Parts: sequence; C-alpha cells; structure tokens
Amino acid sequence: MKSTFLAAALAALSFLTGCATPTVVQTKQINDSAMSCDQLKAAYQEALDFETKARKERGLTGTNIAAAVFFWPAMIGTYKNSEEAIDAAKDRQKHLERIGAEKNCKVI
Repeated sequence: MKSTFLAAALAALSFLTGCATPTVVQTKQINDSAMSCDQLKAAYQEALDFETKARKERGLTGTNIAAAVFFWPAMIGTYKNSEEAIDAAKDRQKHLERIGAEKNCKVI
C-alpha cells in the first residue's frame, strides 16, 4: 500500500514539475529600436498576450488545484512565476510604448 501511494505521489510530482509555466518575456530586446510601427504594434500585442496567459495561469487551473492537493510548494512556485511573467509583460509594454512615442507612432 505504501509503495502504491509513493508511486502515485512521485507520478503526480513529476507531472506537476513538468507543467508549463508562464513565459517571462525579456523586457528589452536587441532589435526593438529598429522596429517599424507595425512591428512595434505586433510586439505590443504579443506582450499583452503573454500578460493574459500569465494571469490565467495564476488563477484556478487543474494544475494549480492538483498542486495544492499533492504538492503545495509547486503551486507557490507557479504563482510566483506568474507574477514575474505579468510584471515582465507590463514592463515590455511600457518599453514598446516609449519607443513608439519616439517614432511618433501609436502602439496601443
């Protein structure tokens, strides 16, 4: 009985550690200042998408519920990573807005 429980716990743990976490985008990228207005708009939209996905990961998902039941530190890690991803996406948006303003184009 103990070995069955241990095997199930290890399987759950490996499942949880292998789950995708929100992407933490790089705020400033090498080619940002060389982008056209259309490229800046697309990059801004991509940063918004990263923020939206990170906010969804922070909420109640099947993975987060399983993490709370089987291995609660994984849930804390996901939440912390989500916060980092949200902050990075917001910083990227501000960075792209500044570049857009310098080029007299509206990225929002």
